[in-house]
Amino acid sequence: MRLCELRNKDVINGCDCKILGTVCDIEFDMCTGCIQALIVPGPGRICGLFGRDIEYIIPFKCVKCIGPDAVLVEVNTEKITHKCI
Repeated sequence: MRLCELRNKDVINGCDCKILGTVCDIEFDMCTGCIQALIVPGPGRICGLFGRDIEYIIPFKCVKCIGPDAVLVEVNTEKITHKCI
């Protein structure tokens, strides 16, 4: 699978069945070339007009299934939430 095929897929948390957002980027290990994490922008501020406060960095080991339309993960959202700078 190519990055362009992975981008814009919905990310669904299997623990609470909520849509976290869509994949916008990946983090990978430069030495091995392996994917380390998926980066998903969090919910927008005030109706999505003023950017985002947080993003989810989901370790690739938490990815359970990649389908044609969505990525299924099992994560605790409090542990993967990071403040945007």
